[in-house]
Amino acid sequence: MKYDIAIIGGGPAGYTAAERAAANGLQTVLFEKKAIGGVCLNEGCIPTKTLLYSAKLWDNMKGASKYGISVPDGSAFDMKKIIDRKDKIVKKLTGGVKMTVNSYGAVIVPQETVIVGEADGRFQLSAAGEVYEVTYLLVCTGSDTLIPPIKGLSEIDYWTSKEALEITTLPRSLVIIGGGVIGMEFASFFNSMGVQVHVVEMMPEILGAMDKETSGMLRSEYQKRGVNFHLNAKVIEVGKEGVTIEKEGKTALIEAEKVLVSVGRKANLSQVGLDKLNIELQRNGVKVDEHMRTSHPRVYACGDITGHSMLAHTAIRESEVAVNHILGVEDRMNYDCVPGVVYTNPEVAGVGKAEEELKASGISYHVQKLPMAYSGRFVAENELVNGLCKLILDDDDRVIGCHMLGNPVSELIVLAGLAVQHGYTVEEFQKTVFPHPTVGEIFHETLFA
Repeated sequence: MKYDIAIIGGGPAGYTAAERAAANGLQTVLFEKKAIGGVCLNEGCIPTKTLLYSAKLWDNMKGASKYGISVPDGSAFDMKKIIDRKDKIVKKLTGGVKMTVNSYGAVIVPQETVIVGEADGRFQLSAAGEVYEVTYLLVCTGSDTLIPPIKGLSEIDYWTSKEALEITTLPRSLVIIGGGVIGMEFASFFNSMGVQVHVVEMMPEILGAMDKETSGMLRSEYQKRGVNFHLNAKVIEVGKEGVTIEKEGKTALIEAEKVLVSVGRKANLSQVGLDKLNIELQRNGVKVDEHMRTSHPRVYACGDITGHSMLAHTAIRESEVAVNHILGVEDRMNYDCVPGVVYTNPEVAGVGKAEEELKASGISYHVQKLPMAYSGRFVAENELVNGLCKLILDDDDRVIGCHMLGNPVSELIVLAGLAVQHGYTVEEFQKTVFPHPTVGEIFHETLFA
């Protein structure tokens, strides 16, 4: 039971690290006590996007007349089939990940493991009565749903994202506590499916640290569709009748059949045994350097456990950086060009600096922006929503941020991310040739705005 590297946690960071390490000749063991793929693949990214795609198709059917298409009366959706399809896709992808990890020669141990200690330059881990000795350790135990201490919450049958993904019947009304990315994606889905949705958010705007202009535009769009937003509002109690909020010193009851808690996630630091190695913590996670190395020179941490950027694609890149450092390959983690995406309809995406962050830091910048409707392809495929493409530029005209609203900005934002990563100036970015007609041409138009 001796290996070069042990990886604890089989989410995006863990399974990517196992593939990269084993492919480069390291004897690799991966421990995952639940299901390969972690929260992202089993009860997060993939299942939510599967449901959201069904909702988008339903939205398209309802609005088909705008495109000259007649949909027969009596059209309907089957919630059970939607969930069954989601389950089928999750099963297919988790099976594919497991097969890929095995194909590189990594060993998967489907058991919980704990760090026992360290001796003679090797770590000892225990799993199901077996002891494993490893030279390097990569901890990718992810995060758990944060449940706030709200009066009455423990006395009702509330949902987290996990339960919301398993339903086969829809409630008549739903209060979502938290207007962040996860909360808004569920608001989008349930609104499309005909549920009366309320979103309660403590901050002045939805979507947390994302660009406030695009966030406000998204909120306005969903307000038109019937979603009720309660901003600057605090939930003080929940019960069978609904959710009681406090706003501007006044309390009000929002009646709802179901409550969905979506206020964030917390790094899973317990039960793995990090204390045995005296690993340094900071903020809400494990402290790491630019190589994803912890305070111990042979222990690395990636993904949500660092508490830094709780995104699956961040975790994947972090794991690549960690394995490269172990292999002696020069690589460093750069968080400045990590995109953030909200898979609502329309989508929101951003990368790099936001105006609010630059203003707070007193950093000089300027903006070039245009409605997405300046792209002919966008106009041909999108009714009513004009969207936005906003580039943030520094005093040298370098692209340091980009924020977008419209479909399919989740696929386009990587282009802006490359510009941020490589420090493109407006003049350099202008020389990129975009095929015509594409929605991506909006960058070309905005660069010349």
